[in-house]
Amino acid sequence: MELILIRHGLPERRQDTSDAPLTEVGHDQARRVARRLARERIDAVFSSPMARAVQTAQPFVDAGGHTLATREGVAEFDRGSGRYVPMEELKREDYAAWRAMAEGDHDVDIEAFQRSVVETLEAIIADHPSQTVAVFCHGGVINVWTAHVLGMTPRLFFEPGYTSIHRYLCARSGQRNIIALNERVHLED
Repeated sequence: MELILIRHGLPERRQDTSDAPLTEVGHDQARRVARRLARERIDAVFSSPMARAVQTAQPFVDAGGHTLATREGVAEFDRGSGRYVPMEELKREDYAAWRAMAEGDHDVDIEAFQRSVVETLEAIIADHPSQTVAVFCHGGVINVWTAHVLGMTPRLFFEPGYTSIHRYLCARSGQRNIIALNERVHLED
């Protein structure tokens, strides 16, 4: 089966919640990724329950007549932080804080987070043999799943772009392979 992970669009910066909605740019990105994915046969669609992921999935779901199912296990690791700062803003405004976060200096048990992500995605894979499944989620989710597929220690090791598409081939034997990472051609004018 093919597992497609899609990162959410650009969210608002929020100091009052970690469940930030999309900006207008983020909504435009969501429409663009929906048009890109509409060219493919996708059998099931899942999302993190966080607003930015659900709002990114919605244009695709609406256009294709899909049903959207949410899974807590693909919510972002910082969902309980109480605030949201887009990574590129944090990197630009406080590089030391961004670097520390990227290197694992945060209040998250990254191994437990990876176990939750892997358990959730493996259940989706098991329930959809020989199908193509899209999961709208977050950069941290994509990082720890990709690290799992590569057999790496769980960490945040690359920057998935907003509404980037990441593809994995998942065999019944348990073998997992990367097909593509960070597809963003749909964002070009």
